[in-house]
Amino acid sequence: MAAPPDADLLPRHITLEGCSNLRDLGGYRGAGGRRVRMGQLFRASSLFALTDADQAALASLGLRTVVDLRGEAERERAPSRLPAAPPEQVALPVEPTVGASLRDLLARGEATGEGVLALLARAYDAYATDKLPQFHALLELAADATRRPLLFHCTAGKDRTGFATALLLTALGVGRDVIIADYLATNRLWRRERALPPGKPPEVAEALLSAHAPLLEGALHRAMAGYASPEDFLAGALGFGPARLAALRDALLE
Repeated sequence: MAAPPDADLLPRHITLEGCSNLRDLGGYRGAGGRRVRMGQLFRASSLFALTDADQAALASLGLRTVVDLRGEAERERAPSRLPAAPPEQVALPVEPTVGASLRDLLARGEATGEGVLALLARAYDAYATDKLPQFHALLELAADATRRPLLFHCTAGKDRTGFATALLLTALGVGRDVIIADYLATNRLWRRERALPPGKPPEVAEALLSAHAPLLEGALHRAMAGYASPEDFLAGALGFGPARLAALRDALLE
């Protein structure tokens, strides 16, 4: 893939000890050549392991809302560790749809890289269909000025967070090549804190713990199937017609 026009801006990474995939989405060139405002939208991996210093760094962002896309059991196992005066937490659970199948494959020792990718493709398909209302709700929160600055995250900040970011940046008119490059930046930034059981084939680990452009591209294609343009999709599927979309862009582009 050729380097996108904004490759020199990737990534806008915020270094923490206990969260390796925290990024400011500002700086990308969107609709009308305007750039996404800095300090308004952030994507991240789990906030479970934040140190005291990390909490202070997070507090400095002035966050008003933290949106957790993890499932209920994930949140219970690893609750977010936020500053003493925490922003409002909103749960929009995108429950894992293929977790049991994956655990079964791993337990039986039958997992292959291709098999894992096939399961992940099913999960991404769900993001674009059954789970789309949760991502719609996130877009509504991002459009509300009283909710920003806003941070959203899942466990790795890779799959659910990656799809959510793609929708947000699409709404802001960011080019698809830049959206894919932002998604793939997880492969450089995430320290893969979620360890796999020992003895798993390297190709299985690589498939499971990496961001794969075809997965995101396929999910976006599925979500927008039947719509003539991204703007038609935003209006028809997510309720952001021309006036609301223009207002969103005016608020988040400079």
